[in-house]
Amino acid sequence: MNNGQQLFSKVPEIITIYFWVTKILTTGMGEAFADYLLNTTNHPNWVVIITALVLMASLALQVSLRRYVAWVYWLVVVMVSVFGTMAADVVHFWWGIPLTVSTPLFAAAMIIIFIAWYVSEKTLSIHSICTRKREAFYWSAVLVTFALGTAAGDLAASTINLGYVSPDLYSAIMFTILLIVPAVGLWFFGLNRIAAFWFAYIMTRPVGASFADWISKPTGLDMGVDKVTIVLSVIIIVLVAYLTISRLDIKKEPAVSQAQADSSANKTG
Repeated sequence: MNNGQQLFSKVPEIITIYFWVTKILTTGMGEAFADYLLNTTNHPNWVVIITALVLMASLALQVSLRRYVAWVYWLVVVMVSVFGTMAADVVHFWWGIPLTVSTPLFAAAMIIIFIAWYVSEKTLSIHSICTRKREAFYWSAVLVTFALGTAAGDLAASTINLGYVSPDLYSAIMFTILLIVPAVGLWFFGLNRIAAFWFAYIMTRPVGASFADWISKPTGLDMGVDKVTIVLSVIIIVLVAYLTISRLDIKKEPAVSQAQADSSANKTG
């Protein structure tokens, strides 16, 4: 099968509130789970390698399918969230690159991917992910948005000093307000739908990660990354199961009348 071969949609066809809730929860879960894995092992290098392998395996499964399957799609999103968090942390903590440098670098990488995607395909719409090439662009963009969101969230929290107010909570509130901006622009000012979608998509990462950090860390509610990971994982599983059963994010096939069916049968007969 070549890269240009037409497939069915490989991503959610209808963007509902469940999509955005699940997306934010996956970002929070990825942040907490990545922190748990890296902080509870003596071999963080192996953790990153294994996570990358699991991500590649889930991507291979996603690419092998001919149409959107909810649990596979969201499995990839979760693994991208975990690995994207690790990638941002590796760049900052292991390689010693300041957040003031890594954040614009991730932003530049994202812009380059979007430009290459548009030049090649003439669209950035999530509703156009129906070829191998577009799917490759899509997941590349998603991975970079997760890394960018992690770095941007950490940068915002680390540069804020509000005394008794948790910097992670303040960061979460700030990015939540930014998350609402594209909806306002779309409804009241005619903002381009594709631009609104991707801006909101990018903002969900620091929103979810900042809230997860606030809930899990001692500077916030101090619930612990292990408990936050478990709770968010359960909620995500329930939501994905609901989407799988209800098929709310899949366009309904147009009904075929009996007359059309009989006519088609006569023609083929």
